[in-house]
Amino acid sequence: MGSRGSAIGRWRHALVLAAAVTSAALAGQTIQIQRQGPPLRSSVELTVVTATVVDADGHLVPDLAQNAFEIYEDGVQQTITQFTHERVPLGLGLLLDVSDSMFGQRLADARTAVERFLLELLAPSDNYFVMAFNHEPTLLTPWTSEPDAVRQALDTLHSSGSTAIYDAVSRALPLVDHRTRERAALVVISDGADTASDITLRQLRTSLQRSDAFIYAIAIDSPARFALNASVDATALGEITNPTGGHTQVVHDTTELAAATARIAEELNTQYMLGYSSPHPGDGQYHSIRVKTSSPIYRVRARNGYVAVRQTSTRDR
Repeated sequence: MGSRGSAIGRWRHALVLAAAVTSAALAGQTIQIQRQGPPLRSSVELTVVTATVVDADGHLVPDLAQNAFEIYEDGVQQTITQFTHERVPLGLGLLLDVSDSMFGQRLADARTAVERFLLELLAPSDNYFVMAFNHEPTLLTPWTSEPDAVRQALDTLHSSGSTAIYDAVSRALPLVDHRTRERAALVVISDGADTASDITLRQLRTSLQRSDAFIYAIAIDSPARFALNASVDATALGEITNPTGGHTQVVHDTTELAAATARIAEELNTQYMLGYSSPHPGDGQYHSIRVKTSSPIYRVRARNGYVAVRQTSTRDR
């Protein structure tokens, strides 16, 4: 842990220096550098992208060097100024469907998989929160690293109501913005289609353009159908997860949840972080992002764009 901590410390120091140099060079403009919060975040001066690399068979590819990557914003190649493939601490939100159709053994299996995922497969330096949702989301734990808090929260779960996935993800995004870890991810586990959200899928996707969180979903598409709720819509979940760099897994029984969450944990443990100076600092517009490697057999998953949010100055407050 000593060598890993020192490596992350060097990354943080280098990132602050790069941000200062970039700020001074922006056409004579004076832009206040944001010094509070985790320094590996995107800012006016720096855009940070988390990336996962897989080979042709879908296996994770670790230990690539910086010169193996290319990154493009709006089709124009950018110079990568910051890079690491060491594991950077993670803030993760776990969103669990507790609607009527998750009753009995389904919910028991889900509780077991979630507990193992958070308490055994993530790193001790990570932080997480747990949110249950049916027709409305309920935050069970705030940001924590305490195993007992997770166990107590999971013990209170019972199934009832309909399914509001989009509302749950929307409610989770502000929590992600206030995390204390550098990387961010959300994991959604559901066995039903959204039938109760106040917001639409389109509205949610617009909100996601302002988030740097990877979003993963595990869709439980069981052959044992229940009339209580509509069957899971893996296509709609893919529309949430894929643009963020995450993906949707389909399982056919809750006994497969443990393996599915283990695959997500492995991916989160094998990611890269790349930073480049934004060519459009704080212009409030959406900009596409594409990350690729020099090898044609590798595929990169990363967010496909972002909104360059203007930082609020003291005079604006």
